[in-house]
Amino acid sequence: MTAQSFHYPEPMIPSDSEVELARNSSRVLAALSLKKTKTIDISLETGNHHHSSVTLPLSAFKLLVSILTQMAEGNAVTLIPVHAELTTQEAADLLNVSRPFLIRLLEEKKIPFRKVGTRRRVLFQDLMDYKAKIDTARRKTLDELANEAQELDMGY
Repeated sequence: MTAQSFHYPEPMIPSDSEVELARNSSRVLAALSLKKTKTIDISLETGNHHHSSVTLPLSAFKLLVSILTQMAEGNAVTLIPVHAELTTQEAADLLNVSRPFLIRLLEEKKIPFRKVGTRRRVLFQDLMDYKAKIDTARRKTLDELANEAQELDMGY
């Protein structure tokens, strides 16, 4: 699969009524026994009573349950394909850093990127790999500080 430029949609922030609906739906769906199944058949009914059904791959169904679970907690949700290429602004937004800081990371070769003309593009997966690496390093440092504080009997 080749990387494609992808402008991810704005995160969907659920309303109070959507949070409640997501909470109820996620509980029902998460409770289903899915052993030995690869697909899920879902019956659809719209407001005008039009009935149809759709078959989903189990992986898509699990993703739907995850989305509903996040919505039930009031969290904003967005989907980004793993092979998507992001602009530097989109990448910076995902890492919650400034665009100049992200560009510095790219130029220091801490995150791989490619150039399309004069523009830089970052693979979503490379961004997530970098995030996992810094999160691991951050946790290790915090653990070391906590252990040191306990050894020095600093009340932690």
